[in-house]
Amino acid sequence: MSTQLRVLAEKAQHELADATAAEALAWTAETFGDRWIVASNMQDAVLIDLAYQVKRDLDVLFLDTGYHFIETIGTRDAVAVVYPEVRIINAEPEQSVAEQEAQFGQLYKTDPDRCCHLRKVVPLQRVLAGYDAWVTGVRRVDAPTRANTPIVQWDELNGLVKVNPIAAWSDEEFNAYIAQRGILQNPLVQAGYLSIGCQPCTSKPLPGQGARSGRWAGLGKTECGLHSRPQRRDLQGPDLQGLDLPRIDRQPAGPGPVASTPNHRDRQP
Repeated sequence: MSTQLRVLAEKAQHELADATAAEALAWTAETFGDRWIVASNMQDAVLIDLAYQVKRDLDVLFLDTGYHFIETIGTRDAVAVVYPEVRIINAEPEQSVAEQEAQFGQLYKTDPDRCCHLRKVVPLQRVLAGYDAWVTGVRRVDAPTRANTPIVQWDELNGLVKVNPIAAWSDEEFNAYIAQRGILQNPLVQAGYLSIGCQPCTSKPLPGQGARSGRWAGLGKTECGLHSRPQRRDLQGPDLQGLDLPRIDRQPAGPGPVASTPNHRDRQP
């Protein structure tokens, strides 16, 4: 199946190279049916709004790291009200914040790559294992590391098709869409936070610096690992084969199930 999906992605990468966001999402809905999911960090609902126009009973993935701003959680909850048919899947890490800090200390200070791996990358992989495609809000203007992002690509890291429908959007196009359609936005955006992640690792960018300069400021880190992995052998991710992946049953409107990672330490050999 993965070979077929790879071939499909490579063909679409060429054919949809200049596709609009609406065209890319229409192709996604037609091609994958219920086997695709939209990822959102709840900075805004732009991507959700676009996808909602082609599929009402949409699956939306939110990585509930335990370190989010309260405003981000509030935005997630507001999405469930504004888009009542959407099902939000809250992907949680295996350990709570308290458990992780008891074992490792404050990893976001001492080893932020490992913190992101445990609280974002692994939960993401476990949820994506149940889908054939995921849709992201990555844009080329976000950062130099994203400058060549295609509309459709094969996601080697996660083994499925990755669709980036607004990859080509400028900041002006993005902001115009928000204004024209009255799209939900995290209140922190108006407070000057232009790229919002976990609270300990998010600050306001300094004047003249890029939006993502406020993420992991002073730590020499620019990506969380969802779209590119750090070159560390100890953070290459688990082998998902044979693990107890969360079963996600489709439900109607509103907040969906928590897709938490199972505690494999309790598994019997």
